[in-house]
Amino acid sequence: MVSAAFVAPFLADTTNSFLLAAARLPGVRLGLVTTASLDQVPAEIRHALAGHYQVQDGLDPQQIADGVRGLAGQVGEVERLVAILEQLQVPLGQVRDGLGIPGMGEAVALNVRDKARMKDVLRRAGLPCARHQLVHRVGEATAFRDLVGFPIVAKPPDGAGAKATFRLDTPADFDGWLAMATADPGEAWLLEEFLTGREHSFDSATLHGRTLWSSISDYVPPPLEVVRNPWMQWTVVLPADIGGPEYAEILRVGPQAIDALGVTDAFSHMEWFARPDGTVAISEIGARPPGAQISPMIGFAHDIDFYDLWARLVVTDRFDRPDRVYACGTAYLRGMGRGRVRAVHGIDQLQRELGHLVVRAQLPQPGQPAATSYEGEGFVTVRHEDTDVVRVALERIVSLARVEFVESD
Repeated sequence: MVSAAFVAPFLADTTNSFLLAAARLPGVRLGLVTTASLDQVPAEIRHALAGHYQVQDGLDPQQIADGVRGLAGQVGEVERLVAILEQLQVPLGQVRDGLGIPGMGEAVALNVRDKARMKDVLRRAGLPCARHQLVHRVGEATAFRDLVGFPIVAKPPDGAGAKATFRLDTPADFDGWLAMATADPGEAWLLEEFLTGREHSFDSATLHGRTLWSSISDYVPPPLEVVRNPWMQWTVVLPADIGGPEYAEILRVGPQAIDALGVTDAFSHMEWFARPDGTVAISEIGARPPGAQISPMIGFAHDIDFYDLWARLVVTDRFDRPDRVYACGTAYLRGMGRGRVRAVHGIDQLQRELGHLVVRAQLPQPGQPAATSYEGEGFVTVRHEDTDVVRVALERIVSLARVEFVESD
């Protein structure tokens, strides 16, 4: 019997899927550390839990440690401490170190959370990544600008995904960003050279220091372009076959990068670029399962329950390598403007044309507020044995579906 604690500051739908899978594992007593009271936990999860501990701040390492100790009387001494949020990587590492719980400690967590430190580690290991500079002063920022030229990417060093990330194309862009960045003298920023090429993800499972399995996704267009254009509908494709020459280099380099960062037991999500000259460059890595609907897409592509696969790896040190049997892809539906959703056009026609391919959908609903995330107001996921069929279907969805907003008071 394994006693484990799952830290979930807030019980969002995605978090609940991972939490329920962990709570249902045979031979596992799972306790939950969360800001939610027990009666706020969904009944299905509540009945599967062996313990619950409420905290005021689910990101605070001291409160997490108190929660883990508090769960001991309910589930026994905690042997595994898990979560899915990127923002929890370092706090959980601190708690594991402090309480002697096996798993990723603070030093490795900083390698995958601090993007400047990450790139320093990768470059020392001879692995390809963007030139970068952690800047605290104006002089450092301008020196990096003069070194690499435009475009430049600016992001927080502990950012997640494409949040708070800016592409600076001109001196005016740079000056505008600099005014914002210097508004808080204590804030540090990471500047990177802008990588060109096709953007992808490399998702993998590592156990006892060995990468046992990996999955590749193709982004069209790149997420940073999507962030800059809030109206743009975009797609992610998991090709049915990732054994071709276009993916050979990342299949070689990806596991080396995970090893260099010290990640030994985790699902990891890596963003990378295929450059025009055939080389690859690593953008960033998180020791967490992927977001943006990629986790369920991996499940559909391999015809498995991805949440159960993740839970078995991180809680019980078990991993059964799945076979990829389908191509899968998601189209992200986004409207132009602000306010609330008035209507979604083109859905009836898409249902007639492509309904047989759809395995999951969350359509924007009238009255729904405009999304604050680049994932948009809704999505449609399709699956087929042929990757080209999936790509064509996604192109049809983003060309025909249109989310209409109405201005709200």
